[in-house]
Amino acid sequence: MEKIFKDKKILVTGGAGSIGSEIVRQLLKYNPKVVRILDNNEGAQFLFSHELENYKNVRFLIGDVRDIDRIKTAMDDIDIIFHAAALKHVPLCEDNPFEAVMTNTIGTQNVIKAALSRNVEKVIVISTDKATNPVNTMGATKLLAEKLTIAINRRTGENKTKFSCVRFGNVMGSNGSVIHLFKDQIKNKKPVTITEPKMMRFIMSVQEAIRLVLKSVEHMQGGEIFILKKPVFNLMDFAEVIIEEIAPKHGIKPKDVKIKEIGSRPGEKIYESLMTEDEANNALEIDDMFIVMPHKTLGLDINPSAYIGAKKCTLRDYNSMNSKRLSKQELKELLYEINLL
Repeated sequence: MEKIFKDKKILVTGGAGSIGSEIVRQLLKYNPKVVRILDNNEGAQFLFSHELENYKNVRFLIGDVRDIDRIKTAMDDIDIIFHAAALKHVPLCEDNPFEAVMTNTIGTQNVIKAALSRNVEKVIVISTDKATNPVNTMGATKLLAEKLTIAINRRTGENKTKFSCVRFGNVMGSNGSVIHLFKDQIKNKKPVTITEPKMMRFIMSVQEAIRLVLKSVEHMQGGEIFILKKPVFNLMDFAEVIIEEIAPKHGIKPKDVKIKEIGSRPGEKIYESLMTEDEANNALEIDDMFIVMPHKTLGLDINPSAYIGAKKCTLRDYNSMNSKRLSKQELKELLYEINLL
């Protein structure tokens, strides 16, 4: 990784958010020349600047991906871009659909245009399992962002910028993660609210997700979607584990904490998918990830043998219904391992 990022000039959009900030933290281990952090959240930028006050190669920029002129300025002389800026909360995107379009779709197109104008080397766009067979506004806007990112690689001309996507599932511990809600409800002696007890979700830590993001820069040729292999958990199991482990820390008996079913929210699925059947037919597999290749109709010059150890994907698709489900004990051990309990 140091060979890839050392002395590079890097921009992270949404760089003060839970995903973007972890990208920054991990990048700084590899001695980049500069990391520019673009975010429209002044408060988050202020707090993050104090965390990183000893780093001389960090620059904080207030700005929004909706503003293409600001993005172009932020990209001056940049080598690599991680585009993590997004509206990600499903219910809020359902209530404010055009705002999601403006940030997730048009914002991504602005990043693409600006990167081309500045002849950036590589652009990685952060996506989500919600973009796979989307049923909600957030997923639909992120699917369009993926389509824009992949399709731009077919352009002709002298510009050599490469664009790829990274798609991952539920990131435990990120801003708005359900674990924070459950802990707060237990602490305040309220019922733990779950939407649908049969719900199954992929699980990974923020750190694991970002390792995939950084690894994808090493592998990318332009036009791929990188997908991390991870186990899944059941929402009811998750709630019970959190109650069993957190309640005693607040002097509360686990049996005294009630679980209240409130029903699925608009746009929610019981099962999440990270790769469709069509994508699986066009995907390669390595130890820790799937690589969805661009469709042959795009005519992109990609060499499958460049992915060391890759083999043809044998799955029909990849979703939380047909993936390994963690037992409650395994889930508890994983949550302790990633410092969430």
